[in-house]
Amino acid sequence: MTTMTDAPVRHEPVMPREVIAALNVRPGGRYVDCTVGGGGHAEAILDSASPGGSLVGIDADPEAVALARERLARFGDAVAVIEGNFRDVEAICRERGFAPVNGVLFDLGLSSMQLASATRGFSFRVEAPLNMRFGPGPQRTASYWVNEASEAELADILWRFGEERQSRRIARAIVRRRPLATTTELAKAVEQAVGRRPGSQSHPATKTFQALRIAVNQELAVLAEALPRAHGLLGFGSRLVVISYHSLEDRIVKQYFARESRDCVCPPGQPVCTCGHKATLRPVTRGALTPSADEVAANPRSRSAKLRAAERLAA
Repeated sequence: MTTMTDAPVRHEPVMPREVIAALNVRPGGRYVDCTVGGGGHAEAILDSASPGGSLVGIDADPEAVALARERLARFGDAVAVIEGNFRDVEAICRERGFAPVNGVLFDLGLSSMQLASATRGFSFRVEAPLNMRFGPGPQRTASYWVNEASEAELADILWRFGEERQSRRIARAIVRRRPLATTTELAKAVEQAVGRRPGSQSHPATKTFQALRIAVNQELAVLAEALPRAHGLLGFGSRLVVISYHSLEDRIVKQYFARESRDCVCPPGQPVCTCGHKATLRPVTRGALTPSADEVAANPRSRSAKLRAAERLAA
């Protein structure tokens, strides 16, 4: 049995230099970190924005909020760390008179602290209850989907949110073994159902855990809501930067940037534009940026990261 305490684990931010460049951080600027986590990106942004820079950090995880406040305390009133969901980013900032801003960052990955926690249930390497909630909200935990959802519902979640090709076999195995109480029990059930692919370095439960986490936290729906709200905070020439870690998130970001970079979004083949849509973003990166080989070697969790950035055009 793997055990681990909830002792603080220092979270290393992914692609910090690329983030600072993509945000075009300048002294005196105002920035928003929608997933402040342990405060690594926020610290780098505030250092680069000094003197006179300021930042609002948001996180749904109260433990992350406490750690970020401690890490960023040296910046004093230049930083405010708020416990909340980033779907409310526009309301949070406007309530504080923090708009327009010079840049908004989303880092959509789990932090090292969350993965190492013995109570949060995000990792199949740490025995923990089947929780997987980012914060203490009222939503259903992973235990509901594992132990109460129908086999068809569970298979659908694994397919849609995990892109798991063996979703039906895994769902059938989970239902047969109910009730499952811990992450290690779930991981074992998945591994026994599908085995390990020869030569694969990924645990066979990786996609199952991803799918359940996305379902618990409604991650894709929340991201789709949050992007236009963050966009609405940007002043002319300001930047929106997103780091994603799997294809479903990256697809939402890529499609949003593409849509908002076009003057017309009418259906292809329509002879006359009736949408009235005007481009308000321009892509800053050609495609997605990925971590350097050196960063991946030093921080393996960064290997799947993709960074996209866009700049606000005049209204």
